[in-house]
Amino acid sequence: MIVSDLSTIASLEPKLRALLPAQLYVGMWVNPENELLLEVVGHLQTLRYLLSDSVPRQVVSNPPLPGKLRYHWEEGTLLFTDLAGFTPLMEANTAQGSEGAKELLTVLSAYFAAMIDVIVKSGGDLLEFTGDALLVQFPRETDNGDVGRAIRAGLRMQRAMTDFAHIQTAQGRLSLAMRVGIHRGRFLAVDLGTPSRMMRVLLGETVQRAKQAEGAGQVGAVCLTEEVVQLQGGVFAVEPGKRGYGLVVDNLSDRRLGEYDITLNRRRRVSSALWFDRSDRALLDKIESLVQELEPLASYLPQAVLKLVVENAAQRAIPPNFSPCVVMFVNLSGLSEFIDQVAPEQEAAVVAQCNYLFSVINGLVTAVGGVMKNPTYHLEGSVLVIYWGGIDTHTDDASRAARVALELREVVEQSWLNQMAQGAIACQIGIAQGVVFAAEVGEPRGRREFNILGDVVNTAARLMTTAQRGQILLTQTLYESLRQQSTTSGQSFRYEFRGAIPLKGKRQPFPVYELQ
Repeated sequence: MIVSDLSTIASLEPKLRALLPAQLYVGMWVNPENELLLEVVGHLQTLRYLLSDSVPRQVVSNPPLPGKLRYHWEEGTLLFTDLAGFTPLMEANTAQGSEGAKELLTVLSAYFAAMIDVIVKSGGDLLEFTGDALLVQFPRETDNGDVGRAIRAGLRMQRAMTDFAHIQTAQGRLSLAMRVGIHRGRFLAVDLGTPSRMMRVLLGETVQRAKQAEGAGQVGAVCLTEEVVQLQGGVFAVEPGKRGYGLVVDNLSDRRLGEYDITLNRRRRVSSALWFDRSDRALLDKIESLVQELEPLASYLPQAVLKLVVENAAQRAIPPNFSPCVVMFVNLSGLSEFIDQVAPEQEAAVVAQCNYLFSVINGLVTAVGGVMKNPTYHLEGSVLVIYWGGIDTHTDDASRAARVALELREVVEQSWLNQMAQGAIACQIGIAQGVVFAAEVGEPRGRREFNILGDVVNTAARLMTTAQRGQILLTQTLYESLRQQSTTSGQSFRYEFRGAIPLKGKRQPFPVYELQ
């Protein structure tokens, strides 16, 4: 029998568009029977679990209203990790197609599950995945206990890497290893964006310093900034590393290091109270309350990623795949330094302009079918990772990326935020094209995010690092795609060959073009 209260369904429809898979949405609209309403409730409850695992714990426990700007200063210890050896592992599985993608995801899931288990037991909060890298926060304690917990977590994570030293593949044995960097300080935590896309952003040099500590470290080691070396008070033995850094000596017995610091910090599942009233009215009320809970969480995912999660909610997993992709890295150089220099009376105005800038850029990307990940950090500063492909691939993705890069650069240069910073903020952009591994990485039944990984991602990041202020650098593959697409679309771009440039991780000098 059709539900009699169609007005409630009509009022919920705009919000349900993004939260229901296509067939369930159609059924809800054209044939809203009691059994179908029950199916909608089950789907939304599953989606609530999935979205709670896709965002930081702080967002789950205290989500803002979508579109509501909020910020506050925090102090604590930040830990960055980066994985070494992933590219050969990906290449060994690419030729096997979908089976290779599944095998690769199995290895990555085991790795991330082991790392997340350590993070949780050590009292950390996993803030984000950036490719195969992790950013973890340890909230400040008055006795600097957060520093000790972060260092112990780093040592436990490195010890856990022994399980990934010998991985059997079709191309022989391969291994994964990891770098860990730690810094402590004060940073600005901001929730910003629009009702359709919210972002959790950490701003300030403290975050950048943590990333630089990871970059200055060694595979298999835990690298500390000078400040952390002093704050840990001699509890851990430290030997000199690169100038300004120390490397922790792992001379602790298993008993002294221990397996955990706290055991009550695991992400709590969102409660789902038992209820037995399955009347039409009760089901509609339940759907309405679930939508209210889901809206803030859903807004933290890019629209294309949210659609993937929704359509695959019944399987509780997104199928992995190898996909052609255009990847863009954008460094907003000067932003970190500017944030730390802002006077308290200017904070609200500066945060509002950050909100405007990030939201406008996300709009530019989304309008042409791209995905902008949550702003993150690189060795050089605040970074945006943007991609076309991985989810939806278009024949002109190269042209779409080029147009966005040019528009994005102009938006940053002319932004009021840059005027407030007296022109100190500028773009460095690197764009690469190739095959990525697109998958939901993390703990299979816990904290995880949809991500893209592979050599093309690393290449885009290294081109960004090589670029000067205001420069847009391209790989030769992308340049050739743009030239080919220009002949069919009639849209042309201006380029200049910059020669073969040495790039980290490349055996030979790498041909680079500049988009002007």
